[in-house]
Amino acid sequence: MITRRDLFVAVLVSFLAGAGLTLAATTSKPLMHSSVFNWDDLKVTTTKVGAKRAVFDNPTPALANLECHISTLNPGEFAHPPHRHPDEEIIILKEGTLAAFQVDHTNMVRAGGIIFEASNELHNMQNVGTTPATYYVFRILPHDLVPAK
Repeated sequence: MITRRDLFVAVLVSFLAGAGLTLAATTSKPLMHSSVFNWDDLKVTTTKVGAKRAVFDNPTPALANLECHISTLNPGEFAHPPHRHPDEEIIILKEGTLAAFQVDHTNMVRAGGIIFEASNELHNMQNVGTTPATYYVFRILPHDLVPAK
């Protein structure tokens, strides 16, 4: 038999859950729809190893999040220490030469090459050329994958 207390608790939990969903919806990033991003409109931020241009970092109708940035890596520099994360990356090398370390081997990548970094696999990159290497990074996070904190 359902008591008044049970009914009160059910109503209270429903209210709090609804309030939580509303708060999450109002504090999250806006949903990205079809868009165009021109190179000249992207702000360049200097980093200790080169430069970075943030393009977008938003949920889409099909993904929990889709992020793109463009990095320029100076000769001899590493993008970051070897690491892994649950989301996946596609990297397109615009110019330069990279050594792409993946799990237990290294591949050379020339301009126009594409790198795929699978979920939770150890990876990093180094510019092994004599000129800056510029590459586009696309990070893909599906709805059912929990991102690393």
